[in-house]
Amino acid sequence: MEQGIKTSVQSNQREIHDDLEGLVQKHLATSWREPTPEHSRAASKEILSLLNRHRGPLILDSFCGTGMSTTKIAADHPDALVIGIDKSSDRLSKHLRVPHQNYRLFQATCEHVWAELVEAQVKCQKHYLLYPNPWPKKGHLKRRIHGHPSFPLLKTLGGVIEVRSNWKIYVDEFAKASKLLGLQAETTALSVTDPLTLFERKYALDHQGLWRCTAHGLDH
Repeated sequence: MEQGIKTSVQSNQREIHDDLEGLVQKHLATSWREPTPEHSRAASKEILSLLNRHRGPLILDSFCGTGMSTTKIAADHPDALVIGIDKSSDRLSKHLRVPHQNYRLFQATCEHVWAELVEAQVKCQKHYLLYPNPWPKKGHLKRRIHGHPSFPLLKTLGGVIEVRSNWKIYVDEFAKASKLLGLQAETTALSVTDPLTLFERKYALDHQGLWRCTAHGLDH
């Protein structure tokens, strides 16, 4: 690791998980059919209604926390409908509203919303997954986004997927898993001047290494 760069992620895993490829291949061979909770179904219906009225590109900000990133993304993409999703009402209650009219926040489980949008044949222009819980213990692979059975839905939703983390192994795993889906993916170091999230601000101030994976289909 470069001098002056550190990480606070404590893990008993030192490289890409040995079980990653087998797990992703297993999920590619099946369809995730977990029933959608009512509140996530209602959120999905409202998102579809908003998208129908907007008639422009859709950007998803999954696991958006307080929605700080959602507002910044909305400001950078004024032609898009930007949807922030988080399962925590407590985190969303801390949102500081800004005067952009092209974003909305929803309390819902991201994976179920993805499934509902895929069912409605919705496509994204871009999909942000910023600083998700890395579940750093080696035994927690199945809890990571790329280890969850809903992971193939990200390819179907389309667009450019961007994942950020302060744990490089997580980003490398996401890149490898994305390639197994048939996507092009790469990992790059991230230098932050305008933090998108509170976590990113904290990690940057603490001089932690930050990493980004961008993944997309051949049509991008």
